[in-house]
Amino acid sequence: MSTPATLTPVGYLQFETGALFAEDSTEFSKRIGIGQVTKLSVLPRLELFLQSEPLAISQSKDQTAVHEGEVFVGVQSVLFSGDESRPTVSISYVRRVHTSIAPELDVGTFRQSTSILLSEDLHGLHFDTNGILAEQVQGDVRRAQFAQTLSISHSLGKFTISGEVWHFSQPFEKGNTVGNLWAVSRALRKNLVVDAGFNRGLTKTSTRREAFAGFTYLLPHRLWMARHGFQP
Repeated sequence: MSTPATLTPVGYLQFETGALFAEDSTEFSKRIGIGQVTKLSVLPRLELFLQSEPLAISQSKDQTAVHEGEVFVGVQSVLFSGDESRPTVSISYVRRVHTSIAPELDVGTFRQSTSILLSEDLHGLHFDTNGILAEQVQGDVRRAQFAQTLSISHSLGKFTISGEVWHFSQPFEKGNTVGNLWAVSRALRKNLVVDAGFNRGLTKTSTRREAFAGFTYLLPHRLWMARHGFQP
């Protein structure tokens, strides 16, 4: 759930690809989705990204449906660069550019959202926390959605263990969804990380169980020349 406040290296495409299995939610009994996020920092403090779900397969009342998911475009900008004494703070804006009829997870979907993101390393732990304000729409009715996430990670040898708690309001259901997420990741190369984990919903309107796996790949070639570049 939590998005880091730090950006990808300037000029390098980063691909985040994964699969998510979920079951026992208000809109479906089972759901499998393939997700893709593509990021590109065009300046040291400015990153563009495209988020999509090319495939969503859901099952409800013994009926199976196959749809394409929604597509979002976004921008993230660093407000304060972190160092040993202060965290990195960023702001992001995301806009939906394609709407899908595929059933949604407990957090729902939004037309647009803005977030404040903070990342910090402290006493051997890495912290990512987000505050999110989103706009949900049903017909002509618009509602504000509020969310908060906190992720804590720690390296154990070649692996990184992450734990997270998160909350999203559900304005149209007049409820709240809360979850506890755990994940493990490993860097196979400097530019390739694989990860897997699970999430447990904690309220009656939460998706009860979710499991996911995927990888993050940073293209090893810069898209344009620079005096100083990242060498994966």
